[in-house]
Amino acid sequence: MYEKILLTTDGSEGSENAAKHALVIARKFNSMIYVLSVMETRPTSGLTTEVLRKESDVALENISQIFKDLEKDTSFTTEIEKSYMIKEGSASQQILKTAEEENIDMIVMGASGKHRLERFILGSVAEKVVRGAKCPVLTVH
Repeated sequence: MYEKILLTTDGSEGSENAAKHALVIARKFNSMIYVLSVMETRPTSGLTTEVLRKESDVALENISQIFKDLEKDTSFTTEIEKSYMIKEGSASQQILKTAEEENIDMIVMGASGKHRLERFILGSVAEKVVRGAKCPVLTVH
């Protein structure tokens, strides 16, 4: 049913919780997990590409460690295939584009890593993905 799962990560606690859900679903359906971190570049952010790349690398390392820890659980016997990606641009657009390019069956993501003001001004990435996705989207707090 869910052969390909796209897990998005921004290094937040929400994305770490989403990783746990993605792994459980992947084990149940013997799915492949595509782990995506997006370097969201905005002219107003003031962050260099190098800083953003380091943040994305850290986010992917954190998710990789979560997978390693969860895979130690002996109640699961299936090894899950994973692919790690870093992309640059609008997070919601890159998530939707990747989902379409990879023929993703389900997107799993943290609900929100943004503060209220930033969410009000820019909109919620999760909300944009839910509205634009052609597949089911699981958001995890």
